[in-house]
Amino acid sequence: MKKSRKETTFKARLSSFLMCAPITIWSVLFILLPVAMLVVMSFMTKGPLGRVVYSFTLENYTEILKPVYAEVVKQSLVIAVWTTALTVLLGYPLAAFIANVKKKTSGVLTVLLMLPLWVSGLVILYSFVVLLNTSGTINTILMNLHLIKEPLELLYNNFAVVVGMIYMFLPFAVLPMYSSIEKLDKGLIEASKDLGAGPVVTFFKVTLPLTSPGIFAAVILTFIPCIGYYMVTDMLGGGTSMMVGNLIYRQFTIARNWPFGAALSVILAVIILLMVLIYTKLGGDLDDLGA
Repeated sequence: MKKSRKETTFKARLSSFLMCAPITIWSVLFILLPVAMLVVMSFMTKGPLGRVVYSFTLENYTEILKPVYAEVVKQSLVIAVWTTALTVLLGYPLAAFIANVKKKTSGVLTVLLMLPLWVSGLVILYSFVVLLNTSGTINTILMNLHLIKEPLELLYNNFAVVVGMIYMFLPFAVLPMYSSIEKLDKGLIEASKDLGAGPVVTFFKVTLPLTSPGIFAAVILTFIPCIGYYMVTDMLGGGTSMMVGNLIYRQFTIARNWPFGAALSVILAVIILLMVLIYTKLGGDLDDLGA
């Protein structure tokens, strides 16, 4: 009998090991190992012709404190904050609307919200170039209506970058907020109304605090990609806007300074982990980040 139990336990463990082995091997080879290589490279030295010299140094991290790179970080934070704030402000009413309509309509609206994610990012960005150009759609319409005398400079500036970022990341902001609003107990709202609270007081005292995890998840899913997403700034910023993502991209491709690019990537990863940690400490659900 004891032997039979041991065999059963062994088979159960073997079965669990075989089931977990593929995902474990995948995670080690394609997640943990590349991250470990990136961290090690960030402490190495740049050699001639872009070669990596395996000599330990902290210069890659101290170099980030130089004024030229500090200005890039400052501009990245400004654009990311504006994009995140506007995306959340625009996305919250949309998420509330989707959460409060009929289930069938909600499903259709969610699919429509996801449609931009099924289109190539290059196609979307080129469409913004057509819209915002001095001879583009918006300026042409405004001039034909005699609302402006000269074309507006809507392209190749921070305004264009923020608009492009909002469009790209709006679905990522709406989905976690929609998840939080949908989970909200409607009985609490009714109780607030029964106690004499108006719509505004109910929103700020009941709805907003209870859906704050979804809002914070939206902030994470918008703020972090904004800093690292270089394609929007390249195409809509026209080289006038430099963000951390652009800096990392150029260190690995143009400057051939892989150790410095790795150090920037590590710092960005640490910021992401800290924001996720704060989110979980505030009671946020990690499932909302995958919504």
